[in-house]
Amino acid sequence: MSVEEVVKEIVTRVVRRPAAEFAGQTTFKDMGADSLDIVQILSAIEDKYDIELDDEDMVDVKDMAGFVAYIERKISENGN
Repeated sequence: MSVEEVVKEIVTRVVRRPAAEFAGQTTFKDMGADSLDIVQILSAIEDKYDIELDDEDMVDVKDMAGFVAYIERKISENGN
């Protein structure tokens, strides 16, 4: 399963929205995610990939494509 597929599965499960609504330019706001949802999403991804996501870095993430790219970079930096 690709990183994008895993992220899509986690995000859609947490926000309880259809996977069809997940696209590269979709934002967390577009998906109806609130701050608690985002914390749950980040925690699930950290657990899945054994990485640590920085809140400060998340400020620069504009959409799901950027979020996936950020996670892929963190996985690579961690050597996973």
